[in-house]
Amino acid sequence: MTEIQIGTGLHADPGVILGYAPARGESRGLSLGPGARLRSGTVLYLGTRIGAGLETGHHVVIREDCVLGDDVSVWTGTVVDYGCRIGARVKIHANCYIAQYTEIGEDAFLAPGVTLANDLYPGQPSSAELMAGPAIGPGAQIGVNVTILPYVRIGAGALIGAGSVVSRNIAAGMVAYGNPAVVHGEVAGLTAIEHRVAPEPESASRYRLLNGVVRS
Repeated sequence: MTEIQIGTGLHADPGVILGYAPARGESRGLSLGPGARLRSGTVLYLGTRIGAGLETGHHVVIREDCVLGDDVSVWTGTVVDYGCRIGARVKIHANCYIAQYTEIGEDAFLAPGVTLANDLYPGQPSSAELMAGPAIGPGAQIGVNVTILPYVRIGAGALIGAGSVVSRNIAAGMVAYGNPAVVHGEVAGLTAIEHRVAPEPESASRYRLLNGVVRS
C-alpha cells in the first residue's frame, strides 16, 4: 500500500495531483510537509520527500525520488525531474527545467527560463547510464535563460549573467557570463544597485540607468 503523508495547513487548488505514479517502476510514498500552497496543475509524484512551506505556481511537476527542503518555491511551468536534491529556501522561477540528478544548495535562486542539462551525449546509451545534472552551490544566483551543462559545478554565492551557457565550473563568489560563460570578476566587486539606477520623478514609476538608457 502506498503511503501519502500530507502535513497540516495544505492549501491546494482544484486540479492538483498528489501521489502520481511514476512509469519508471514502483516508488512508494509521498511526504509533503506542513503549510504547502499548491496552485492548479501542480503534480507531485510518488517517491518524493518535501519539507514545510512548499509553494508552487500553476502547472508545476515535481517527479519521483526528489528531496526538497523547507520553504522552496517553484513557479509556473517548471519541471523538476527525478532524483534531484534541492535545499531549503531555494527559489525556482517560471519555465525552468531541472534535469535529473541535479543538486541545488539552500538559498539559491534560478530566474525564469533556466535550463539544466544532464546528458553529455544525448542519444548514446553509455551517456544515459552516467547522467548527472549540475551542482549549484548555496546562495548562487542564476540569471534569465541561462543553460548549465551536465556535471558543471557553480560555487556558493556565484552570479551567472542572463543568457549564458555554462560549460565549465564557476568558483564560489564569482561573476560569470557569456557563451561559453567565463569569469569577469567577483560578486563582492559589483557596483551597488543605487549607483547603477536612478529614480525618475515621483510622477513616474520607472527607473533609468545612469548611462541614460530607459529601463522599463
